[in-house]
Amino acid sequence: MRSLLLTTLCATFAFAQQPPADQPPPTGQPFRIQVNEVIVPVTVTDEKGKFVNDLEKKDFKIYDEGKEQTIRFFTRERSQPVVVGFLVDQSNASRMHWSKYQDAISELVLTLLPNDKRFSGYLVGFSQDAELLVNTTSDPEKLLDKIRKMKPGGGAALFDSIYMACTRRDLVKGEPIEPRRVIVILADGHDNASKHTMEQVIELAQRQLVTIYCVSTVGFGFSTENDKNLERLAQETGGRVVYPLQGNYNDISGYLSRPSDEGNYAIQVGTGGYAAAIATGIFKAVTDVAGEVTTQYLIRYIPSVESDAKPRDFRRIEVKVALANVKVRARKGYYPATP
Repeated sequence: MRSLLLTTLCATFAFAQQPPADQPPPTGQPFRIQVNEVIVPVTVTDEKGKFVNDLEKKDFKIYDEGKEQTIRFFTRERSQPVVVGFLVDQSNASRMHWSKYQDAISELVLTLLPNDKRFSGYLVGFSQDAELLVNTTSDPEKLLDKIRKMKPGGGAALFDSIYMACTRRDLVKGEPIEPRRVIVILADGHDNASKHTMEQVIELAQRQLVTIYCVSTVGFGFSTENDKNLERLAQETGGRVVYPLQGNYNDISGYLSRPSDEGNYAIQVGTGGYAAAIATGIFKAVTDVAGEVTTQYLIRYIPSVESDAKPRDFRRIEVKVALANVKVRARKGYYPATP
């Protein structure tokens, strides 16, 4: 019996040490097999900003630390399963157009959560603190009901809200591969109340393969350092920022060309077209974000990670498309292991 047990254990150990079929055999050097499947949502747009949605697997190349990788999974199907976190700025800065922002986030919820079990979402509001208002659900009415009751006031804990979205909610089976993880932030980018930093939440989002999209609430004619916060959050994770209140008033009759700040990014206009311009801008922003989330290409690959790779070693990736005059947007990289 002892002989049989020893033989079985040795055979099991030998099998566990075998490299994957597509990996070369060991050469006598110590090695570690670490299987981290990396998911890379990719958006391709033409020079006019329109989605290029007819590409094939052969049109893409993906590089991990400069080394071309084998694409193991590729799809361009619309309405891919996602878990969407809706993060809403409830600070004083959002008071001026609050009702319009409520409409915008409601439209995003209705678009991205079509009452289908494949799609789920959660709601985080942030002012002086971040609060999980609705936990992960496939029922859009739960989020819509809470959105109707939200009111602005206080500071802005933007970074804490991202941290909460990544750590304190019910997970969905299969995350982040299928469904994948997306965060949509409705804010102006300022943060004056968080306990966590920009660097911390970016690393956390990259580790958990989260893509961040931002709908900026900064009004026309204004530009602050806060804009860079939204841009960096999106760029580092493969998302984008849309500006629904920028440039909407140029053609409005009676517009006083010099914008003014009356406390909350107020813009003086001379006609009733002001409200219509805001609504149009927000509707377009909602369409852009929802369209990108639902029409992305999805690439997955298993990277070959060095045996001495450290847990915090950030690995940069690059996606290339065999077409001229297109813009490719994807996450900048990932962490191969959890510390």
